[in-house]
Amino acid sequence: MTAPELDSRAAVRWPAVIRGALLGLALIIPITIVGAILDRSMDNFDNSGWRVVLALLIALTFVPAGAYAARLAPAAPLTNGALAGLGTFVAWLPVRVLIWLTRDDRPGLVSGRDPVFRPGQLFGFLVISTALGMLGGYLASRRRARADDSHGSSTG
Repeated sequence: MTAPELDSRAAVRWPAVIRGALLGLALIIPITIVGAILDRSMDNFDNSGWRVVLALLIALTFVPAGAYAARLAPAAPLTNGALAGLGTFVAWLPVRVLIWLTRDDRPGLVSGRDPVFRPGQLFGFLVISTALGMLGGYLASRRRARADDSHGSSTG
C-alpha cells in the first residue's frame, strides 16, 4: 500500500478535528467567562439557576464542534465529530485552570471543600463531550444525506 492509499482510508481527519475543536473552544470560552463573572458578582450563584443554564450551554457547544468536524470529514462523521467534541473539552481545561488562577477566593483545583474539578465531573465531561460531538457528527451527516438525496432526485 502506498501512502496516498493509507491516507484515503484513514477515518480520522486531524485538520477537521482540530478545526471543530477550535470552533467549540470559541463557543465555550465566552460562556465560561460569563460564568466566572456571574460567580464573582452574585452572592448566591451556587444556588441560582444560572449555574444550570451555563452548564447546559457549555455542554451544547460540543454539538456544533462535532458537526463542523463531520462536515469537513464526511467519510467518518461520527469519529471526527466525537474527537472534535473531546478535543473541545481537553482544550478548554487549561482555560478553566487560568480562570481558577486569576480568582481571589481560589477554592481547591481538585481537592478541598469545593474543588473546581472533581474526578467524577471530569469523567462525566469526557463522556458528554464525546457523545455530544458524535451527535453533532450524526446530525451533520444526516443533513448531508438529505441534501444529496434532494440533489439526486431533482436531477435524476
